[in-house]
Amino acid sequence: MRTTTPSKPIDVLLVEDNPGDVRLVEEAFEMVTNEIRLHSVSDGTEALEFLSDGREDDTTPFPDLLLLDLDVPRTHGFEVLEEVRDDPALVTLPVIVLTNSTDETDIGESYDLCANAYLTKPDSQEEFVSLARAVEEFWVQTAKLPPVPAV
Repeated sequence: MRTTTPSKPIDVLLVEDNPGDVRLVEEAFEMVTNEIRLHSVSDGTEALEFLSDGREDDTTPFPDLLLLDLDVPRTHGFEVLEEVRDDPALVTLPVIVLTNSTDETDIGESYDLCANAYLTKPDSQEEFVSLARAVEEFWVQTAKLPPVPAV
């Protein structure tokens, strides 16, 4: 199992097409912890490529956690989630859906596709900081993350 130490930060992949939301998430995590190294891509296709590259290339970090917006271009968030859960090398990757939708159908489908959590995007910077703190407290300090898949 992977353990967190100051010399080994947690790599988080943020899949988000809104540059303003990317910046809010980046700033929130910077305010909360130095144990999370945030990487971002702007669409689902880039997310799947990043995950593939992380398995095949030692220079691309493999994420320990995926923050996934559902409404992203090219490959929709549900498709990304489905591909992650169908891939034996990715199936244990924790996925937190972080999206604007409060639609019960989206929530249900996310859990049907085995998302680990469903969070609605906050409305303010303070709420983003609170969300980042909660993610850090649970996913970095409390939860035991699965090992990085072998290539």
